[in-house]
Amino acid sequence: MRLSRKEKNSYWMPYTDNKWFKKKPKLLESAKGMYYNTIDGDKILDAVAGLWCVNAGHCRKKIVKAVQKQVEKMDYGLSFQMGHKLSFEFAEKLTSILPKDIDSVFFTNSGSEAVDTALKIALAYFSSQGMGSKKILIGRSRGYHGSGFGGTSVGGIVANRNQFSNLLNGVIHLPHTHIPEKNSFSVGQPKYGVEKAEALQDIINFHGSENIAAVIVEPVAGSTGVLVPPIGYLERLRKICSQNNILLIFDEVITGFGRLGTGFASDRFKVIPDMMTMAKGITNATVPMGAVGVNSQIYETLIKNKKEKIELFHGYTYSGHPLACAAGLATLEVYKDEKLFENAKKHENYFGLKAHNLSKLNMVKDIRNLGLVAGIELENRYKKDNTLGRDVFEECYKNGVMVRFTGNTIALSPPLIINKKQIDNVFDVLRFSIKKCF
Repeated sequence: MRLSRKEKNSYWMPYTDNKWFKKKPKLLESAKGMYYNTIDGDKILDAVAGLWCVNAGHCRKKIVKAVQKQVEKMDYGLSFQMGHKLSFEFAEKLTSILPKDIDSVFFTNSGSEAVDTALKIALAYFSSQGMGSKKILIGRSRGYHGSGFGGTSVGGIVANRNQFSNLLNGVIHLPHTHIPEKNSFSVGQPKYGVEKAEALQDIINFHGSENIAAVIVEPVAGSTGVLVPPIGYLERLRKICSQNNILLIFDEVITGFGRLGTGFASDRFKVIPDMMTMAKGITNATVPMGAVGVNSQIYETLIKNKKEKIELFHGYTYSGHPLACAAGLATLEVYKDEKLFENAKKHENYFGLKAHNLSKLNMVKDIRNLGLVAGIELENRYKKDNTLGRDVFEECYKNGVMVRFTGNTIALSPPLIINKKQIDNVFDVLRFSIKKCF
């Protein structure tokens, strides 16, 4: 089965070189467990959990059945001035596994919407206390916070911003934490770079804490090529924010739901934000969903201080969608029953060892890892097209393994159900592909 020209032109693919892809489409047909199956009958080991999101593996029976049962019972339930029990039940189950004091959640449909929602909540929170001057939002260079206007504005990946000339005003960016001359080939958290957090204090000294609402960072920056925070860095951000009445938001869209061997990065680093964004693994990507977790102070302040009957003028048609909630409840059960967060922790050292074994290749520039996520950065090729990352991706695909690429960095984030034999397969194919393409 092939795509017609009309079919190809009808679909404008996201974050894709459409001309390149449509010359030779790679089409998936089905999935199960750790594997995709292509329309050509090839079996592809999924080493990136779809798009950092299928944490429990593909087409899990419990999740599929939960969604099937719910769509037969009630396909849609509105959430404006109405409700359905599943949204409340899922919110309660979800908050029970979130970090301490994150007691309420606001449902969205994606990580992008969750980020925009968190930024609006931050502004509304201070406005409700008569502190409307606190409106500056602080992101970080090389950060990724989705594709919404707010997320793109606080995001710091240059390529994601270049086409859009009128992003939000009042946004400042911290420097990223990547220091290759000191931290290359670090296993886990790098030793150097805690001082990078002091840039936040410099921004506060210049602009005034009375004008700053929130700081948003990924605990581990994923889409930019896997940047693990230096030891003490997140702790320092937390302390500075607390001292200056600035909200700290963790974007846990990638790091949440077991990716680092704990429920959330907040648990791993023992740093608790005021808000956290979630998506991807929240439903095992079976049905689109996102969420913002907020601490009790934020929720109770807005409920108490907002005089209008509606405390937060914000929401989405599909907030708390019944199919998403059904998928979410079943997903949490799978995580718990199969101890998948613990499985990620169990395999972390072996996964990291296999990743760092690639450092023996002279074309490997750096390796960064934590939990079940790794970034392998490659040197530039000379006298060849500057498409090394993409070429390695294609070679891995030809040999039955799916990886991600960002420039010359190959990213890995497999489903948490992965075993040692599959880890070996991933890195054997990756080693072969890197050597062939360089």
